[in-house]
Amino acid sequence: MGVKLSLNEKWASFRCPGCNETHTVSVNVGRWTWNGSLDAPTFSPSILERSGHYAKPGEPCWCTYNAENPTEPVSFRCHVCHTFVKDGMIQFLGDCTHGLAGKTVELPDW
Repeated sequence: MGVKLSLNEKWASFRCPGCNETHTVSVNVGRWTWNGSLDAPTFSPSILERSGHYAKPGEPCWCTYNAENPTEPVSFRCHVCHTFVKDGMIQFLGDCTHGLAGKTVELPDW
């Protein structure tokens, strides 16, 4: 369910239904711990993903690109995705900028 480990088993990735992207955390050697479960994974601490102007305030971003290119916008969006993954459930925190902010959903199969 939802987790894919790299060949060296130092990374765990899951597909996020909130921002529709892959989130990857370093486990066993990094700052996140993982309970070792593929069926009901838990990662600690929280996972915070930022893109665009949320990652680098004041820098050009997808918002400015799309505003400058209204006839050829890209599908990328600046966003914040802040989650806890516990027992196979993703808890989206209130600072997420997508529609699942404040909700908890099952980690989708990948």
